[in-house]
Amino acid sequence: MARGLAAAAGLVLGLSLSIAILHARETGYPAPPETERLLYLRSGRTADRLMLTFDAIAADLYWIRAIQHYGRDVMAERRGRRRADSFGLLQPLLDLTTTLDPHFSIAYRFGSIFLAMQPPEGPGRPDQAIALLEKGLRATPDRWQYAYDLGWVHYWHTGDFTAAADWFDRAADMPRAPAWIRPFAAITRAQGGHRAEARAALATLLDSSEVYIRNAAERALLQLKALDGIDELEAIVAQVRAQTGRLPSSLAEIFGSAVADDTGTPFAYDPETGEVSLGPGSPLAPLPKTMGAR
Repeated sequence: MARGLAAAAGLVLGLSLSIAILHARETGYPAPPETERLLYLRSGRTADRLMLTFDAIAADLYWIRAIQHYGRDVMAERRGRRRADSFGLLQPLLDLTTTLDPHFSIAYRFGSIFLAMQPPEGPGRPDQAIALLEKGLRATPDRWQYAYDLGWVHYWHTGDFTAAADWFDRAADMPRAPAWIRPFAAITRAQGGHRAEARAALATLLDSSEVYIRNAAERALLQLKALDGIDELEAIVAQVRAQTGRLPSSLAEIFGSAVADDTGTPFAYDPETGEVSLGPGSPLAPLPKTMGAR
């Protein structure tokens, strides 16, 4: 179990380091602005025929362009300069890269993370991440890392913990797969994505030497704490309704004042339904949709 969490943390660490390096490069040596966002070749098969014996070099070039495209759009999102076509070339670039070099492991693994990340860190397309990793498995059917990564895409981004456990089990069945994957699959299947497992994975990143990584882990832990707080508040609201026969008009009616998350932003409350959510403007938004159990 610990090795499984460490492996997942290592993958996130690698992604975070890539972003940090890209950020340093863009800050110190800013690239010229993109004057057009076009792909003159969208078909990997066409590119493969045109590149002749230079497929590997072309794949490297498309991979570099994919990283640059992703990095530029992440920075634009963070600066409030969202474009209608943000991250629009990411999937085509990754498809071209992996068609030109079907065994480009980094492109599959990191590319799937890029695709699955929620805005503003990515396009929020776990479906494309899944398709990319499945493409990798078709090219290299015994590469357990792709099946393991598919499990994590479902675990973190689709909320389908049964599918996540199935992929972890499939990874465990593959040659040279580490032994710790099997119990991890069992835990996922039994607990259905328990928040404690997410906390354990994130806790491994808190001692990172990279400020960006520590900040990302701390924010994610606060998000999980906010989910716990929402559950507790809704449980209290339900108790008040059971005792009084009506929903309270506000959280302040129960607690005497507004109730805030750890950033100081008051939780929002719907007196018609009794639902509690993050307040407008909370820096913890959007909350993960997959961590339903505590």
